Amino acid sequence: MNVGVKSRFSFPGGVHPPGKKALTSESQVQPGPAAKQVAVMLSQHIGAVCRPLVKKADVVKAGQKIGDSDAFVSSPVHSPVAGKVKEVALRSHAVLGRVEAIVIEADDEGPAKQPSFQVPADFDVGKYSAEQICEAVRESGLVGMGGAGFPTRVKIEPNPQMPKDNLIINGCECEPYITCDYRIMLEWTNQIIAGVKLARRASGCSHVFIGIEDNKPQAIEVMNAALQGSGDGDDIEVVPVKTKYPQGGERQLIRAVLKKNVPSGSIPPMIGVVVLNVATAAALAEAVISGIPLTHRVVTVTGEPVNKPGNYYVPIGTSVGDLIEFCGGVSEDCAKVVLGGPMMGIAIADLTTPTTKAANAVTVLTKEQIGRAKFDRRVTPCIRCGRCLEACPENLNPTRIAHAVKYNLLDVAERYCMSGCIECGCCSYVCPANIEITGYIKTGKIFVARQKKKMANSKK
Repeated sequence: MNVGVKSRFSFPGGVHPPGKKALTSESQVQPGPAAKQVAVMLSQHIGAVCRPLVKKADVVKAGQKIGDSDAFVSSPVHSPVAGKVKEVALRSHAVLGRVEAIVIEADDEGPAKQPSFQVPADFDVGKYSAEQICEAVRESGLVGMGGAGFPTRVKIEPNPQMPKDNLIINGCECEPYITCDYRIMLEWTNQIIAGVKLARRASGCSHVFIGIEDNKPQAIEVMNAALQGSGDGDDIEVVPVKTKYPQGGERQLIRAVLKKNVPSGSIPPMIGVVVLNVATAAALAEAVISGIPLTHRVVTVTGEPVNKPGNYYVPIGTSVGDLIEFCGGVSEDCAKVVLGGPMMGIAIADLTTPTTKAANAVTVLTKEQIGRAKFDRRVTPCIRCGRCLEACPENLNPTRIAHAVKYNLLDVAERYCMSGCIECGCCSYVCPANIEITGYIKTGKIFVARQKKKMANSKK
């Protein structure tokens, strides 16, 4: 770490897994594969699922809106390529199992799209009203690109009943292996700052903070220099935060920077805070200034078995298999493919699974890594050491919740605030008994959701 960067902010709990970022941290953003076929999911955001606006055999243009919903909490989807709709059918989804997608065959393979957007020299945020910004963000299909995919328009839209005062830009990227946001901060700095200014104008926030972990001194230096050069150094503050997982969780980042807690069951706007990922801020600038919809994103393809790990600008809807093939394939000791990072990512068995707006990484793990986790580490009874309590960033009792789920005591799990778990995996990481605590909690949440849905349907 650069001794000149002093971290001042952190949060209770958390862990320190090996970073493993050296594999791709020096890899500049490069064009990804030229898509022959993409499968654009109609559900790749929190909120209402989009309905298809096209049908089989329709001809579509690159950037054309192909799915939308009338619901307020939703976000349209667009085609990243020009071509013909092959079918509207179910495709594998890492979280939801099978989801309807619009499958498009590209007209011709052609060259891969370059990330070419530049902020105009005469950019003036004063030319845009809050209404114009929110409408452009909504029409572009912009969602959170570093987490669950919450529609950005809903976050930044002014609401007199919930006034927003603090805007936090999340540049932490605390997950091991992933470096796409780091490279975006180094290479698309001015684009991020333009997006920050637009988000501040739309939301009405008076204070802006850019949180970056202190193991990224070059990103901190570049962002500070760009802010000083644009005359915004006094209005937008770069905040070095302590390197710790999950520092990039929005609840943890708010706690670290503002010393505020987001109540369980609430969202940041309820306490006057808006949190946007740096990639989201960059895409926001594209959407508002040039009307470019969200059809591509930077994805880190990484892991020791990957022959050409790096950061690639990828059409949304590209399959994981095509992306891995573009990176030269993998070595024989490949054992698991994870969509996302090793802490919160989802292992996938189907390599035809398409990338989505929130898919920031594909991580490939080795047989040795999986062997240590799955076979060499024998699961034993809980020894009541309390390490999971110390590590939990949400101050929960993870083992109590996991045991309640294990014995089907879902009401007990709910009393221990199971819904407040952010599924970061810290408890499982530190457990000396090797209990898959997070897995039990995820299962419990699924069962509770199914029960509630069943009860709701029975009342209709």
